[in-house]
Amino acid sequence: MLLNMLRLALQAIRRNVLRSSLTVLGIVIGVAAVITMVTVGNGATAQVTSDLAKLGTNVLMVRPGQSFHGGGGTRGEAAPLSVEDATALRHEIAGVLAAAPIASRPLQAIAGGRNRATSATGTTADYLIARNWRVAEGRVFSDAEERAGKAVCLIGDTVRDDLFGAQSALGQRLRLGQLSCAVIGVLEEKGESAFGSDQDDVVLVPLRWFHRRLAGNFDVGTIFVAAQPGVPSWRVQRDIENLMRERRRTADGEDDFSVTDMKEIVAAFTSTTRILTSLLGGVAAVSLLVGGIGIMNIMLVSVTERTREIGIRLAIGALGREVLTQFLVEAVVLSSLGGAMGIALGLAAAAAGANALGVPFVPDLSIVLIAFSFSAAIGIAFGYWPARQAARLDPIEALRHE
Repeated sequence: MLLNMLRLALQAIRRNVLRSSLTVLGIVIGVAAVITMVTVGNGATAQVTSDLAKLGTNVLMVRPGQSFHGGGGTRGEAAPLSVEDATALRHEIAGVLAAAPIASRPLQAIAGGRNRATSATGTTADYLIARNWRVAEGRVFSDAEERAGKAVCLIGDTVRDDLFGAQSALGQRLRLGQLSCAVIGVLEEKGESAFGSDQDDVVLVPLRWFHRRLAGNFDVGTIFVAAQPGVPSWRVQRDIENLMRERRRTADGEDDFSVTDMKEIVAAFTSTTRILTSLLGGVAAVSLLVGGIGIMNIMLVSVTERTREIGIRLAIGALGREVLTQFLVEAVVLSSLGGAMGIALGLAAAAAGANALGVPFVPDLSIVLIAFSFSAAIGIAFGYWPARQAARLDPIEALRHE
């Protein structure tokens, strides 16, 4: 019975191929738009999560000044952090794997006849631990080099490529402003961060050398604190806040520092991209309703054109529910064909969009199934009324229809 109805539905669609194709166009566009938006959105979410993870796992940032959600003063009004703060965090808080004090400034890096505007970052070997950053060539600073403030440096992949090209950078002299240092290591490539900055455009130098020769002060702008594996970051964050209040004597007043958990930033960015993806998917789904209206319109036209055929069926004994089912099957077949074509078009468009935006292609099978099911449901919802009109025709009046 059902197979026979499917065969009749396909015959009716083939009789008017152009009209049927135009009818399902709304469904095709709607399904394709939903799948494209959601898939590209999922790729963007995955890219943001991956980029933020490159900043370090289980990492907290301590900075002078209050956080954005705090009230009161600005970051510029707070006293800077110090190397002693980082030392205290490293040795006085249980569960801390590394605490890296950081100070940086923009400057010109020169090697041979090449130069590049970059930034010099003074820090310690703990910085690479906290950032989960490895050395691709060479080695990291030794304890003796850090204590003595030796003129050595590690360079990012972008700096290496610009200043040294294909030749090895190890052992070469690099001039930072008016000073020079020896390149002892090249960092592995990290790429762009979630904030759009090139993480490989950096030169790392021992913090003591930075303070003495480049900065002229002993200020620290940020401290990266990495918790040991298995230690909850919220517990480390609580202990950092308590210790910093004691050191900065703000126990009874407002904090003049902020402690940010990188997991909170990852969660915030991920939540934002998911919300935007849902909104875009919802807007795209509106076109499915437009496609449903198109199906209703064409089915009403079909009922009018086939009134005499319907009358003959009813006159020879066909039941009203059988006529109703036949027209519903035609509507569902139309919308399902549109859904299948929309899936193919949507996945192709999503792959092209992901490639153009430089984000991963992350197809979601559940969204594909939901979009297809919704397209079939559209056929039932918008095809019911025309089918009901056909089933309620009077056989005698239908046979008189010209």
